[in-house]
Amino acid sequence: MKKVVYKTALALAVTTVSTHLMANGVAINEQSASGMGTGFAGRSSSAQDASTVFGNPAGMSKLDRAQISGGFAVISANTDISNAQGSTSGSNDGDMVPVAAVPFGYYVRPLNDDWHFGLGVYVPFGVISDYENSFQGRYHGLESEVQVVTLQPTLSYRVNDRVSIGFGPTINRIEGTLTSAVPVGLSDANVDIQGDDIGYGFNAGVLVDLSERVALGVTYHSSVDYTLEGRTRVSGFPAQLPVNGSYDATLDVTTPESVDVSLTYAHDERWTLYAGTTWTRWSQFDQLIIENENSPALFGTVEEELNWSDTWAFAFGAAYQVTPEVVLRTGLAFDRSPTTDADRTVRIPVGNRKVLSLGAGWEATDNVTVDVAYAYLREDQASVSYTDYSADYRNSAHGLSTQVTYSY
Repeated sequence: MKKVVYKTALALAVTTVSTHLMANGVAINEQSASGMGTGFAGRSSSAQDASTVFGNPAGMSKLDRAQISGGFAVISANTDISNAQGSTSGSNDGDMVPVAAVPFGYYVRPLNDDWHFGLGVYVPFGVISDYENSFQGRYHGLESEVQVVTLQPTLSYRVNDRVSIGFGPTINRIEGTLTSAVPVGLSDANVDIQGDDIGYGFNAGVLVDLSERVALGVTYHSSVDYTLEGRTRVSGFPAQLPVNGSYDATLDVTTPESVDVSLTYAHDERWTLYAGTTWTRWSQFDQLIIENENSPALFGTVEEELNWSDTWAFAFGAAYQVTPEVVLRTGLAFDRSPTTDADRTVRIPVGNRKVLSLGAGWEATDNVTVDVAYAYLREDQASVSYTDYSADYRNSAHGLSTQVTYSY
């Protein structure tokens, strides 16, 4: 029983992983439709609109008017499960990810020639997954719904004609719900976990015009420590196992820091090229500590090593200015998984992924710009392996994003 409770509580933190969104590990990339069009290449060096509050706070210095920018991305994912084997019977449909929407919004205003103020609201981490009740691997996870919503007030300062810096504290709220099945004789019991917390971090950036055509951007996103507080509810156990009930629970978890380095090259009046790399310190996501309070002796303090590794992601993109009002974009990204076959779980069955994106921007009026983007994600085959269940996973996803920017 201790092992069952341990694995279930552990999953509450692990499910912050964005299994089918456009970034790997504990991350979501969908904070901008204009950035999505180039595969998020040049995110920290381009400062295309107010979404630079997230991409690089220093980029606000490039905006000469106040801007309000907002939109959302819609993700439709598919998972192919094959070669499934297990000690219990069950189904492996693979359609456990419902269509999900990821909203974002930003505001930037010049205070004077050198100072800009910005505010951003976005979702940096999150997942929604829901296996069928008969899923063969149901003892390792059924339903997961976890998200982090971030509020980021920001200031930027233009040091000189070529260099700008920016900084913004982040206020991050995490909340989640998770369910799992537990084998009890010929039937299943249920475990339901809910928890939430608020954590604090910061984003900082530097933007440098190396020449009239080349810009270099560096953005740092800090790690954030959380102690989720909630309850673990156990039901469906027979009377001879007196564990049914609701118990206070806390879980410590840290989302990792990352560094984005990007280059933007304005080749001529029509072509702009982008390149970027992101290093994420997944090794900070090294262990999870669960405390179950006022619980039976079968519960207690439990720790688990995750064995995740630091990763590099790479992106390349281009934009072509068809007319003064219309721009077309494309991008290609490569993102490695921080986990391997030895540690991968049914809740996070992610593999190495490639993302191809297409986008367009339309300056409808002097004050209004509309951006749209489409992305297709495909992962390498990835395997999960437990003592009682194993399977091969192949994930793919379609993403569509739209954004409207109003300048005044």
